[in-house]
Formats: sequence, structure tokens, C-alpha cells
Amino acid sequence: MNEDDLSLLTRVLVERLNLSSWPFDCKELPSDCALVGGAVRDALLNKLNLKPDLDFIVHSDAIHLVRKLAEKLEGKCVVLDEKRDIARLVLNDWTIDVARQVGDNLLEDLSRRDYTINAIALTLGSEPQIVDPFNGIMDLKNKLVVAINEENLIEDPLRILRGFRLMSEFNLSLDFLTESILQRHSNLLPEVAPERIKNEIQKLVKGNWADSVIPQIDQIGLLSPWQDKSKVFIPEFHPSEHAKSFYLSEMALALPLYRLVYLLSDTGLNRLCFSKKDIQTCKILRKWQNNNKEIAFANITEYDRYKLHIELEKYLPALIIDLSKEDQIIWLKRWRDPDDPLFHPSSPLDGFELQEILGVNQGPLLGEILECLSIEKAFDRLHTREEAVQLAHYLWQQKQPFL
Repeated sequence: MNEDDLSLLTRVLVERLNLSSWPFDCKELPSDCALVGGAVRDALLNKLNLKPDLDFIVHSDAIHLVRKLAEKLEGKCVVLDEKRDIARLVLNDWTIDVARQVGDNLLEDLSRRDYTINAIALTLGSEPQIVDPFNGIMDLKNKLVVAINEENLIEDPLRILRGFRLMSEFNLSLDFLTESILQRHSNLLPEVAPERIKNEIQKLVKGNWADSVIPQIDQIGLLSPWQDKSKVFIPEFHPSEHAKSFYLSEMALALPLYRLVYLLSDTGLNRLCFSKKDIQTCKILRKWQNNNKEIAFANITEYDRYKLHIELEKYLPALIIDLSKEDQIIWLKRWRDPDDPLFHPSSPLDGFELQEILGVNQGPLLGEILECLSIEKAFDRLHTREEAVQLAHYLWQQKQPFL
């Protein structure tokens, strides 16, 4: 890239970064400061968030600088790594990381990074300049993930998984040499802290191109330590192709969960420190997926159908992906209707009303009556409050079924 093109690109980059929208004045930063990493890459791709995470490197005293900024701007300083002099400023929903440069200068720091597209910097002096020593801009243009060198990936094997995450987010491909490096060292990933692996996977499954990346991950066995060893992974994985009837918001809800259940076993989710809520949701989805006999659950009992919608109500689109197109349309239409009594089950009476109506205290019997009322409503056998009250009295009098 010639000097004129680089100068023009620098102006475009600064405009996209919109420095005036940052929650601090760049003059607060030292003159040797440079913006690096994801914000630069995303701005070049014109895919920058309104409040992007900002990563800066300074020559020295990064933690001291963040503490001063936090005090002056009434933010919060979080020391991320005292030994390596890295701290985070949390300010008005912005996350700003500042690190002491690795090595003697900016070029040496950039040479220690993972991929060329993450080794592009913008100096923030009086005249901002792009620094791109490894041709990351050209790799972005060619939609390639290119490793800077093999040693950097071995030093932190999480970078292997990050390469696939970048492909998932930005529709990139691996260059030939990088692909062989990732495959050669895929067995090193278990050396990485589970929480860091979890964070990358959470980003990967949300990527718009995750479906084309996941088979490549399967092929090299990158996540095999956290997968079901008895599971046979399909060579093609394109759930998004089966979700053509979905709204975009429904796809954003369903696809990451569907991919997560495919990628990791329940034990794997637990070992990678996913939240209890995530583990439970995946376990429930997996259970109902295994009960689907390709006839839209027409073969299950009425009670099981009710339990399906109780257990999976919020995340039902993730289950609908596996239904036929005709059944998808039917199920989605009903799920989109908040008043559908089966797809959004609820009792026509709440617990307090039931206690008052029956003149009794709270107890397990009331819970069973509430569930029965919900089931009757779900299958369109209760239409009015009076009918619900009458049934509640009847069920209370007929204690035997509930004792």
C-alpha cells in the first residue's frame, strides 16, 4: 500500500472510530500510546460497535495510568495482570484495557500477537498513523486469517480457537500454512484456563458464519476433550439453512444455543465453567431433541407435550430448527402468539388466588392443582375464571389423585 492510500485509510479509520464519542479525551493518554487489536480491525471492516472495547498499549506504567484516569473520570480500575502491567478502565458502559507494550517498541509488541489482522495499530499522537508491519490490512481485504508465527500460537493455545472464532464472526478463511499450524497444535487447547475457552466459544457460536466453521473444528478435533465421545459428528452442519422461516431475532436466540448443544456435552459445558443456567438449558434442549421422532412430537403424551413447553418455552425456536418446514411454520406462528395457552402455559389462577378461593394455606397440594389448571387451559378445556374456580374446588375435594 503506497503512502497516499495509507494516509487516506488512516483518515477513514479515525472517522469510523469517532474518537470524540469516547468517554475520555485522547489527550489524557501519553503521546506514545497506540490503539491495537479488535477495535482497529473492526473499524477497518466497518463493523464497529457503538461502544467498542478499546485496547491500548503504552510504553510503561499502564496500571498507574488507568488508576489516574479512573480517579479523574469517576470510573473503576480493574487490575487484570499486575506482573504484565495490564489494567481495565470501566467507564459508562465502556471497557478500556491498557497494557504495557511487550518488548522495546510497538513493532516488537505487534510481532508477539496471534494473527496479522489483530496486529494492526493506530498511533494516537498529533497525527494518527496506521502501523501494519505484517500486512494485516491486505489479509483483511483477502478475507484471510494468517498466523504471524507458529510460536505465538503455541505460547497461548487459546489463539488456535480464536482463529476459528474470527472466521465465524467475519466470514474469513484460513490460509494454507495457518491451517496446518492450527491442526498440528489443536491438542494444546486443554492447557488453557476453562473460563477463557468458554468466552471464545460463546462468541464463536453467535457468529453469522459459525455453521461453516464448526465442521472444520470437528475435523481437527479441537473441542474433542469436551465432547461426547460416542457422538458421530456430521460432515455438514448448517442449522441456519433449516431456519428460513425464522425472524432474525428468533435465529439470534435459537442458533447459538443449538450450536452449543451440538459442540459440547453436558459434562464438557460443566468443565468449561458455563453457568448453571446455560448447562440446564442445554440439557433440556438435548433431552427434547432426542425425543423428536421427526413427527413434531405427535407421539408423546399430553402431559409430556405440556412439560416440553413449560421447560423450553423461552428457547423453543432452538428445538423448532429440527422440525419440517411445514411444522416450523405452524410452531413458530403459535410461539409468536403470547396468548397461545400451550406454547406459553400459565394457570388461570395464581397461588394467592387459589389460597383465598379454597381458604387454605400454601402447600404441595396447591402446586399440583395449579399444574392441573395450567394443563386444562393449555389444551383448551378451560375458558373462563368461573370454570377454573369450579375445577379447583372439585380437585381439592377429590384429594386422592394428589395424595
